[in-house]
Amino acid sequence: MRARFRRHFNRLLIIQDTPHSVATGATVGFTLGFTPLFGMKTLLALLVAALLRVNKVAAVIAVSLHDLVFPLWPVIYRAEYDIGFWLLHHPHQWPADFDVNQLNPQSWLHWTTFATVIGPTLLGAVVVATPVAWLTFVLVGRYARRLCRAVPVSTTP
Repeated sequence: MRARFRRHFNRLLIIQDTPHSVATGATVGFTLGFTPLFGMKTLLALLVAALLRVNKVAAVIAVSLHDLVFPLWPVIYRAEYDIGFWLLHHPHQWPADFDVNQLNPQSWLHWTTFATVIGPTLLGAVVVATPVAWLTFVLVGRYARRLCRAVPVSTTP
């Protein structure tokens, strides 16, 4: 797993673009990687990167790096839901404990279940992703600038 992460990270850093563009693209990808929008994360990362005019390849690579911690996602999504639930309720309160006996696969497909879960989870994802996005921008930007000093990037198309 470490080798796979290093391979993806090295691909991200050899992209021929400005360090700011690569760092911002990676930040977009990591931020959207925290959202529970299965199947749409990569397309959204590509779209947001295009709208911001930053490196699209960096955004797609960064959003796909979240797949490396796939076994941890149920825990992360639950934490995001808890944080979002707490922020949306006044007075603030934590959600009820999860009971496996209440799971009914047919209820997962109802719009009401989706609407009551996705709102708090998206808000919690923003809260969780914000410090990670800032850290990503700083670290990838610093490393990309160091790499650019070693290998000059051509700015002509």
